[in-house]
Amino acid sequence: MDRSNSYHYEFGGPKGCFCIMLYSHFLPYFFWLSLEISQGGLLLPSTLSSDGFSDHFSQIATVFYEKGLPDMNSIFFYLGFLVFQVICSLILPGVWIKGLPVPTENNKQHDYLCNGAASWYVTLILVFVLEKFNILSLSFMAINFGKIMTTSIIFSDILAFIIYVAAEIQGKSIRMSGHFFYDFFMGAYLNPRIGYFDFKMWAEIRVSWILLFLLTLSASVLQYKNQGYLSYSMIIILTAHFLYTNACMKGEECIPTTWDIFYEKWGWMLVYWNLAGVPFVYCFQAFYILKNDPQLPLWWFIILLITLLFAYYIWDSAQSQKNKFRMQMKGTYVKRYTFPQLPWGVLKNPKFMKTEAGGTLLLDGWWQYARKIHYTADIVMATIWGLSCGFGGILPYYYPIFFFFMIKHRSERDFDRCSQKYKKDWEEYCRRVPYVWIPGII
Repeated sequence: MDRSNSYHYEFGGPKGCFCIMLYSHFLPYFFWLSLEISQGGLLLPSTLSSDGFSDHFSQIATVFYEKGLPDMNSIFFYLGFLVFQVICSLILPGVWIKGLPVPTENNKQHDYLCNGAASWYVTLILVFVLEKFNILSLSFMAINFGKIMTTSIIFSDILAFIIYVAAEIQGKSIRMSGHFFYDFFMGAYLNPRIGYFDFKMWAEIRVSWILLFLLTLSASVLQYKNQGYLSYSMIIILTAHFLYTNACMKGEECIPTTWDIFYEKWGWMLVYWNLAGVPFVYCFQAFYILKNDPQLPLWWFIILLITLLFAYYIWDSAQSQKNKFRMQMKGTYVKRYTFPQLPWGVLKNPKFMKTEAGGTLLLDGWWQYARKIHYTADIVMATIWGLSCGFGGILPYYYPIFFFFMIKHRSERDFDRCSQKYKKDWEEYCRRVPYVWIPGII
């Protein structure tokens, strides 16, 4: 067990982490209740019953009791989905990739079976078969959204606690502060694994993004059943979530060398947001569209779709360039043929800096223009998620605003880490690539 007397706190320290945990539980319920009670508008006292506070509380409690308490169907569905994704990750074909050396484990390189693409396609085929033969309609998720969401929240909290206790019992705790709420939030276990099954990578890739797409697809199916068509708004958000999920699956072999896998511990922050927060908060736009059916003009739909595809191309190809360059340097690069393999996704003889710390800094491809250009493209895509809902409410724009500040904080953490690691080489790198977000501007 590794405990330090001098500890650098993030996220506002123990108090900040405790507040974030409370807020993270409040947020999905606020969004869901706003959909149930006020069609996705701000859930304020004026939108509830006008007969006093007790009636406000009673109205919310009634909705929660009728639509938010888990039942056997919601529990069976959510746990069944998780078990199915575990089975897929264990038995489907894929490529084996070695992660980066882990300093706290004697520089051991863990093996990862990257079969996310196969799991993704098998999942899509399964849900199509279930829908086609009336075994389980995709609309089940949209109809039982609140119950499934509560199930996911309870399960993620329990799992986070189990993983924390397991790390302490097994002596696997690293970089601990000694403050429970902070350590529980940040995590104790770096690589919780059973054999080659890695919990952290499974949750980040298989659970969060596949479940997000299925929720969006469920909203789309219910809209089609209710109205006989898919609106332009729904087509935009369905396309956005499909592209994002598909990109995570087709490029899964790049994930083992990323910051999340190599450095971030699997604490409550990642467990909760992967298993509950991401799918049930990020799908808000799809359910707002289902409730309100905003009518986008054709010209605006075309502009949004073209912008989405362009931003996606930059995001996907930039991620591919950097991660595959890193894999080439480590000798773990494997050529894949998953769809789509975009042009300029792999750089030939790229320019880079060698550092005294032993690492390399890419100076080619998209990365010669801005240090976080993939984040800029990500922010553009997030903004389109909001714009797909039109301008009838403010809540659809929570995600792009939240995402901007989250990604800004993440980049600052990354820059601090790089500055400490590379020192003067990082200063030289910043001189050679002076822009962070938008080339020539900022």
